[in-house]
Amino acid sequence: MVKSALRYSISTAVIAVIVAVYFHWEHANEMTVALTCLMVILLVAANWGLRHAIYLSILSSAAINFFFLPPIGTFTIGDSRNWVALAAFLLTGIVASQLAERARREAKRSRFRQREAERLYEFSQQMLVTGNVIDLLNSLPGMIATTFNLPGAAVYLREKDRVYRSSPNYMDVTADELRDAAFTRDRRVDEARSVTLSPILLGTRPIGAVGITGTGASPEALDAVCGLAAIAIERVNAVETLTRVEASRESERLRNALLDSVAHELRTPLTSITAAITTLQTNTALDSNQRAEMMKVIEEEAARLNHLVGQAMEMAALDAHDIKLDKQLHSMREAVDLALEAVQPQLKTHPVEVRLPDSLPPVEMDIDWIAKVIQHLLDNAAKYSSEGSPIFISAEVSKHRLVTSVADRGAGIDDFERMLIFDKFYRGQGQRYRVQGTGMGLAIAKAIVEAHGGAIEVTSQPSQGSVFSFYLPLRDL
Repeated sequence: MVKSALRYSISTAVIAVIVAVYFHWEHANEMTVALTCLMVILLVAANWGLRHAIYLSILSSAAINFFFLPPIGTFTIGDSRNWVALAAFLLTGIVASQLAERARREAKRSRFRQREAERLYEFSQQMLVTGNVIDLLNSLPGMIATTFNLPGAAVYLREKDRVYRSSPNYMDVTADELRDAAFTRDRRVDEARSVTLSPILLGTRPIGAVGITGTGASPEALDAVCGLAAIAIERVNAVETLTRVEASRESERLRNALLDSVAHELRTPLTSITAAITTLQTNTALDSNQRAEMMKVIEEEAARLNHLVGQAMEMAALDAHDIKLDKQLHSMREAVDLALEAVQPQLKTHPVEVRLPDSLPPVEMDIDWIAKVIQHLLDNAAKYSSEGSPIFISAEVSKHRLVTSVADRGAGIDDFERMLIFDKFYRGQGQRYRVQGTGMGLAIAKAIVEAHGGAIEVTSQPSQGSVFSFYLPLRDL
């Protein structure tokens, strides 16, 4: 009210100033005064609205009549032509004011629509980053309230039969009202409470409802919000279903791989142990050397079984992040020496060349676990290389990381298998029945390196060999 009164006062003062200036200026005529007043009327209509412009039109007409139309100083008009001019001025002022007011309303409405469109875009972007239905429904009311500057919002989904609110204290919309709205296709407005209820429609099927307090969102924007929410909920449901299907498929693949590994690896030593024990029990004619040979077979195959079980336990602990690393500064030479000592039997037919510069900096690591990484890489190189082919161990500093590599001259790995080579239980298509193994060695090496904050990769050319490299971050000294 005060603001409106102030505007009326300013309008009156402006007309008074115009009249005063032109009244004392000898060269001014009625046309000049009318056009000046008309310009002021249009400015007021465009900025302050129609009521102020009409008031200004009437005030200007009265001022022109009193000060500029003869007889001057009275509201009487002596010349009938002036009546026509004055009426035309008043009508022009009112019509022009209406047009300016309409343009102002359209501009205001356009700005409001633009802000709503920007808010809807922001709202849609926020929904796209949500990964599951529960997170989406928990955050959706808060998104609506924040995006449209509302006191609060609530969302109800029929499938969950639960109400999600923008804040625990927001209770302007009851659960019963939302449930009722979720079974209709019409919007409901309670003007007394400033509450709006709108169904969430997936196509023509209601799947829930949105309730808001306040007038920050137009009915069209609220419908758009409900449509976006329906699409987002359906999208997240589809993604979750696809994820479950993919997880089931991956689980089935791993199960088949594990069964394949058990069939080809665990059964072999068990068969050998059983055959040796049966021979010892049934053939009493064996001499001491033959019995010693059978006992050696049992011992070797039992050790092999123990190694396979140990790998499985290591993989399970690494997958569960159930290992504690004792990180200390060590040289890579120490880890390489430990690994070479552990795999001497596997490397007896392969010359190993170690290329480790003395200038290599120490790296923070659990030396026992990193030695296992090198051990797995050396064992893998020995298995997949022909007898007598060399194996190379090297290291260098690159991009503030220590890069350690194990290279062989084996059959190599094609592009497709390079993407799968570090997966659990995966073994090369062309080598899986020729070379013994469970397919866990490289997966274990990858898990150990990643637990140290590093990475592992392979480069290879078929028939030329492979180079397995792992990276460990260097600590600033």
